[in-house]
Amino acid sequence: MVSEPGRRIVDEELQGEGRALPWVNMAAFAERAIELAAADRKHLASETGWVFFDRGLVDAAVALQHATGKSIHDTLAPFERYHTRVFLAPPWPEIYAADESRRHDLAEAIAEYDRLLNAFHELNYEIIIVPKGSVQARADFVRGHFA
Repeated sequence: MVSEPGRRIVDEELQGEGRALPWVNMAAFAERAIELAAADRKHLASETGWVFFDRGLVDAAVALQHATGKSIHDTLAPFERYHTRVFLAPPWPEIYAADESRRHDLAEAIAEYDRLLNAFHELNYEIIIVPKGSVQARADFVRGHFA
């Protein structure tokens, strides 16, 4: 499991000058997320088993498009696609919480989710919505698609 590039960037930026924090400069943040997600993919290219990415290139391309208008197709053109199947977990009001690394509210999370859902459709991914449930139930749901 590869951790979310955005949280890693925010943690690093909070220790430094903070110029690429998403609430300071979304375009700079998205560009860094693209670089980090691409590096994650390159680092794991030789893996033979399943690798799960908690967010990645598509998420970063959608953020960049939202911030600048740059096409997700142009941003993603240099990169190989992920697996055709994508698991997407909608924002869940009962457990959603902003924190130091994720400051946007639920309404912003829902808007971001809608942009991602549209982008994955546009990019012809098979989208599987992860239903509400315990962490174990959600993990079992995902694992069940690979049995």
